[in-house]
Amino acid sequence: MEHEEPKRRQPEERFAGSEHLFDLLASADGLRKEAEPARQGHRQITLFHHGGLSVVLFDFEAGGRLSDHSADGVVAIQTIGGMIDVATREATRELPAGSLLVLEPNVVHEVVARAPSQMLLTVHLRHD
Repeated sequence: MEHEEPKRRQPEERFAGSEHLFDLLASADGLRKEAEPARQGHRQITLFHHGGLSVVLFDFEAGGRLSDHSADGVVAIQTIGGMIDVATREATRELPAGSLLVLEPNVVHEVVARAPSQMLLTVHLRHD
């Protein structure tokens, strides 16, 4: 009998309800164990999305990256475990576990994991 990997719940299930509690370390461990190979050295899941607000959990392998990109909204990057570097045009910042970096809208940035790492990304898109 073949072992089936647990499938992710559909977004409409994950985002339903008026309260949402997450065990971030257990969720990151679940990402790491997924059968699907990592892309650019990371896996991710949107934990919550409502209106212009998104909360996304990332699990990085050492050397995993998110190439230069930006968002049309405020971005908060919180390192939960490991060590990541976030490079903007102004500086490259080391973010060990427990660090939080907030970027204004449209700041181009790149994320690189120095070691296996977990990151929580919160984006609040502008609605003009």
